[in-house]
Amino acid sequence: MQKYKCLLCSYIYDPEKGDPDSGVNPGTPFEDLPPEWVCPVCGAGKDQFEPVSP
Repeated sequence: MQKYKCLLCSYIYDPEKGDPDSGVNPGTPFEDLPPEWVCPVCGAGKDQFEPVSP
């Protein structure tokens, strides 16, 4: 699954881990995150993320 990086703080969203602290289960692709989800480190919105090159 594609990982995504926050452009503001460099946090990596890893779909295999999810974001349990925000109620996102492991195995959740970035595209399926709720629209109100924000970076757990800096609070940036989904539009501030870009795909990570393998």
